[in-house]
Amino acid sequence: MFDDEFDVVIIGAGNAAFSAAHAAREEGVSVCMLEKTGPDELGGNSYFTLGSFRTTYNNLDDLVPLLHDFDETTTAQYDLDPYTVEHFSADMERLTKGRTDRTLMRILVENSFTTLRWLAGHGIKFILQSDNQVFEVNGRKKFWGGGTIAVEGGGIGLIEQHRQNAEGAGIMIRTEHQMVDYVRDDDGSVIGVTCRTPEGVRRIGARSVVLAAGGFEADTRLRAVHLGPGWDTAKVRGSRYNTGEALMKTLEIGAQPYGNWSGAHAVAWDINAGPFGNRVLTNKLQRHSYPFGITVDSQGRRFFDEGSDFRNYTYAQMGAAILNKAGGLAYQIFDQGGSDFLRTDYGHDGAIRIEADTIAGLGAELGLPAGSLEETVEEFNAAVGDGTFDPTVLDGLSTSGIVPPKSNWARRIETGPFIAYPVGCAITFTYGGVRIDEDTRVLDQGDRVIPGLHAAGEVVGGLFYDNYPGGAGLMSGAVFGFRAGKAAAADAGSRG
Repeated sequence: MFDDEFDVVIIGAGNAAFSAAHAAREEGVSVCMLEKTGPDELGGNSYFTLGSFRTTYNNLDDLVPLLHDFDETTTAQYDLDPYTVEHFSADMERLTKGRTDRTLMRILVENSFTTLRWLAGHGIKFILQSDNQVFEVNGRKKFWGGGTIAVEGGGIGLIEQHRQNAEGAGIMIRTEHQMVDYVRDDDGSVIGVTCRTPEGVRRIGARSVVLAAGGFEADTRLRAVHLGPGWDTAKVRGSRYNTGEALMKTLEIGAQPYGNWSGAHAVAWDINAGPFGNRVLTNKLQRHSYPFGITVDSQGRRFFDEGSDFRNYTYAQMGAAILNKAGGLAYQIFDQGGSDFLRTDYGHDGAIRIEADTIAGLGAELGLPAGSLEETVEEFNAAVGDGTFDPTVLDGLSTSGIVPPKSNWARRIETGPFIAYPVGCAITFTYGGVRIDEDTRVLDQGDRVIPGLHAAGEVVGGLFYDNYPGGAGLMSGAVFGFRAGKAAAADAGSRG
């Protein structure tokens, strides 16, 4: 009946899939990961990330045991406010406007730190995010916005470390195995999958299956259908292979669609980037320093509040704002003072950077309507109030009398040369997915368990609506991947 059989089969090879594989293998069961790409394109969206994990902690001492090559002298320069369960939960509630599934959210938040500790035990090397998450104020280096810890080597390092550990643990990784259907028995239980491979169609038997194949953001038709007009023109920040076939097949067998199917994580992106993620530059194509300048559309007009919150809490909405409000093209404008706060990503080779000695000259270089950028900057500068600039807090340095306002970090654009970066929209992942219970079992339309099927990662719906706190995606993949692996192993044992 089957070409091969395993206790647990995992569909996908990103962070959630590897986390599930490690957790299942710890229980002594046989594990096989099925990945549609070739061996040189493993990693799903996780590969293209900064490797940031949002976790809870009380102080720096909590994080030190997780850190690779910890330098006590250097770290003594840092200030780190607590980020507790209450803080993480409040961020999730606030950013999703209270629509997050509270059961899933509680599991994510309460298990974040212990899951990182578990990952560290599986060879994942963590470091402090001291490049783009620290500003120096009064001689002290202060973290901000709940972003503190990341994987050494970013997403590339994360996937390589996962892969090495998986291979060392005897986990089989089969590439060029595209899942095309489930195999089910007479009572509807999932007992395996059918895959398309270079050698033809193969049937892989499993006592339990974990779906961790990501969302549908790389499929232009599905984006247009679910996200709306214009989304078919968006670029894809990550994997070109997250085209949603496994997710759609899961819905076909009766899984319950859940979450924000018209919503997605999408960012401001280098306008010169290709249609899909670049496996060399990965996250370096992002443009996230907009809180320290202004952003204008193709008419030279501002169209959103650049200082409404920390970058970590607004960047996932920037892509949609640019696509929907600015027609897919916008310009981030900085003076020399603002340029001091540009993230390191802005300096990569090939980045489009336009400079001019005057605002009028910059507008002309960008091809904006004559005088429009000058008028916008003059209006903005006149509206900037008094206050003390502090990039590590919501400093209240704001504008008054203009729409849209700038609520924090509002400083006049006045010191040349002036700089512009053209940006577009790049989608990271879609928020809609399947519904799972606390044990990651996939539920059908009647809230009944589909026997033998679990899910983790971006394919799970219900956590994120409209917005997203930075680092929560990888953390969710690890937390629910761990739980899925453990539950699938238990499932396999009971069905053995």
